Amino acid sequence: MTKSKNITDILNSTIHSLNSVLPIPLNVDSPRLVQAPFSGHTVDVLIGITGDLKGRMIIDGEKAIYSRIGEIMFGMPINNDMLESFAGELGNMIAGNMSTHLSKSGYIIDITPPTVIIGPSKFTGFEKAICLPAQNEKIGEINILLIIEMDL
Repeated sequence: MTKSKNITDILNSTIHSLNSVLPIPLNVDSPRLVQAPFSGHTVDVLIGITGDLKGRMIIDGEKAIYSRIGEIMFGMPINNDMLESFAGELGNMIAGNMSTHLSKSGYIIDITPPTVIIGPSKFTGFEKAICLPAQNEKIGEINILLIIEMDL
């Protein structure tokens, strides 16, 4: 498969996943290319991607955004340790749904367990990545950073 098709499939599967997992409509902005380092917000979820496509997905946002998403999904505020656990599970659902959607296009990929990073962070170890911003007026903005191991 071509690099362009791989990137298009990954982006489309990520958007599909966001719309499937989150129970609120999102406005997904155009993807943009970012270079290292990437400065994260207060909660980041890092998930590895293995198989036909290799790389990492980082779901980046503020604690308040994860809390609002949890409240919309479960009807109660999500805070403290529960927030960290929820952020990891949300990342797992988004990456898992993306993986399943990609498999329908013939890709064989798997994901690693999520790593939740609390506090402002700086991500290095990559040259370029694709940032997919998504927002909703009720929750705010999250960024999905896709670090795919191919020349972008």
